[in-house]
Amino acid sequence: MTQQPSDIAPQILRNPLRNRGTAFTEEQRRELGLTGRLPSAVETLDEQAARCWEQLSRRSSSMDKFIYLDLLHERNETLYFKVLGDHLAELLPIVYDPTVGQAIKDWSRDYRVSQAVYLSIDRIQDIRPSLENLGLGPADVDLIVCTDAEEILGIGDWGVNGVDISVGKLAVYTAAAGIHPARVIAVNLDCGTNNPALLNDPTYLGSRHARVTGQRYDDFIEAYVTTAADLFPNAVLHFEDFGPQNARRILDQYRDDYRIFNDDMQGTGAIVVASVLSAMKVTHQTFADQRLVVFGAGTAGSGMADQISAGMVRAGLFEAEARRRVWLIDRQGLITDDMPDLPNYQQPYARPAGEVSGWSRSGGKIDLLTVVQQVRPTILIGTSTVHNAFTEEIVRALCAGVDRPILLPLSNPTERIEVMPQDAIAWSEGNALVAVGIPSDPFAYQGTVYTIGQANNSLLYPGLGLGTIVSGATHVTDGMLLAAAEAVAAQVDPTQRGASLLPPVQNLRASSAAVAFAVVQAAVHDDVATIDAIDVHDASSLTQRIQDAMWQPVYPEGTV
Repeated sequence: MTQQPSDIAPQILRNPLRNRGTAFTEEQRRELGLTGRLPSAVETLDEQAARCWEQLSRRSSSMDKFIYLDLLHERNETLYFKVLGDHLAELLPIVYDPTVGQAIKDWSRDYRVSQAVYLSIDRIQDIRPSLENLGLGPADVDLIVCTDAEEILGIGDWGVNGVDISVGKLAVYTAAAGIHPARVIAVNLDCGTNNPALLNDPTYLGSRHARVTGQRYDDFIEAYVTTAADLFPNAVLHFEDFGPQNARRILDQYRDDYRIFNDDMQGTGAIVVASVLSAMKVTHQTFADQRLVVFGAGTAGSGMADQISAGMVRAGLFEAEARRRVWLIDRQGLITDDMPDLPNYQQPYARPAGEVSGWSRSGGKIDLLTVVQQVRPTILIGTSTVHNAFTEEIVRALCAGVDRPILLPLSNPTERIEVMPQDAIAWSEGNALVAVGIPSDPFAYQGTVYTIGQANNSLLYPGLGLGTIVSGATHVTDGMLLAAAEAVAAQVDPTQRGASLLPPVQNLRASSAAVAFAVVQAAVHDDVATIDAIDVHDASSLTQRIQDAMWQPVYPEGTV
C-alpha cells in the first residue's frame, strides 16, 4: 500500500535527520503533506540557527542550555550541529565536560528520548539483535562510542546514566570533524553499578545490581567487540570512561586485532604529548632530556606516562631507561615496587623501594613535594582532581630544579584543578610553560599577556577518528597517535613569552582536518591503511579527500 503524504508528514517531523522545521519550502510542504503543519514563514538554516542561539542565550544555567540543545538534537540534527558548529568554543562545555557530568547524575530522573543502544550484561544474547535492529549495513557505520560508565569524568560510577558520555562524544566528533551523524552509534554497556544512590533511586533505569566483574564481564566485552566488528567492520570502536582496572586491559587485549581507541588513555596521552612537543620548542630539548612526575596515577595519568615514555624511546632511550625517567604519585604517595596489589598500569613505573629508602616521608608515604625536590622533574602533570594540590611551595620547588618547567594541571572542572594558571605563572615568575584542563581567559603578569592553552582532547580525537576513517586503517597505531599530537603542536608558535602551548578550540574543524591529514599519512606509513589510491605525497588531493569526507550541517538541495 502506497503511503499518502498525510502518512509521511508525522514521520518526517519526528525524524531528526530529515526534519527541517520552518526551513521546508512551500513545494516540499505540499509534497510531504506538511501544508498547515508549520508556520507560514519559510526560513533559511542561518535564520533558524540565529533564533536558536538567541533562545539558548536566554537560558541562565548550563543545565538549562544542555536540555535545550538535547531537545534540539532530538528534533533537527542539521540545525543542532549548525548551532553547535557556529558556537563550538562556547558550547563544548555545555554538550560535554563539565555540564554533561550534571546531566548524567540527573539522566534517569530526566529521561526524555533514547539516542543510543543499551546492551545489558544480563542479556548477552541480545547484543547482536540490538545492533541489527538499527537497520544499518556493514558499510553504513564509521564510528561507535561505548562506555560502561564506571569512571565518569571524575564523578565515578553512574551506570546506565553514563550513556550521555557516548552521545556527547559523538556530538563533538560530528561538530569538530564532520563525522556523519547518520553513520555513528552511541552504546551503553550496562554492567550494573556500585553507586548506592542509583541502586536506591526508584527512577533509575539501569540494571539494579552490583557491577559485574571477572570472567562474566570479560565475556560481555568480548561479545560486544566481536559482534560490533562483525556487523560493522569499518567502524572505529571508541571506548570511553571505563574503570582503571579494565581500560588498559581491554585496550591491550583488542587493539592489535580491531579498530580500538581508548580516549582516556590514548587521546589524553596524545594531547599531553602535543603540549610537551610545543613546550620543547621553547626549551630546545627532546624527550630524551625529560624527567616526568605524574600526580594522580589512574588510567589517564598512566596513559600520559605511556605516551611520554614512548617519546623517550623514540628519542633514543632504551625502554627500561625511559621508565626510570617516570615517577607516579597516587593516594598512597610515590608508587614503589613493595606496595601490594598495584594495578597493571602502575607496575611498569613502580620505583625500587631501595632507591627511595632514604627519602623523607609524611604520614608513612613519600609526598609530592619530596618527589619534586628529589627528582627535579622537567614535566609535572596533575590528573589527581585534588584542588590546589600544586601549592606555591611545590611550584617554586619545581622551578628551583629547572629553568623552564612544563607544568600541566589537567584536572577539571575548576574546583578540581591542581593549580590555577594565574597562580602557576606568578609563583614560577613567568617561567613555567603551562597548559591546563579548563578554559582560561588571557591574563597579564608583569607586563606580559599569558594565553593558557586548554589541553582538551577535542583538539585531537575528532581528527584522529576522521583520519582513521578516511584511511580505512585496520588499527590505531602509536605512529598515528604521535602524528596527531605533532599536528596539534604544529598549529601554534609558543616561542614568544606568554604564548599558548596549544591551539584554541574555536577553529576545531580546521584543526581536525589538519590532524586527519597527518593521521592518514601515518596510517599509510605504518602499512595499516586499506583505502586504495591514497597518495600521501599529493597534498592537494589528500586535503580534498578529507574535506569531502567531512559532513556539513546544511539542508541538501532539492531532497528531503
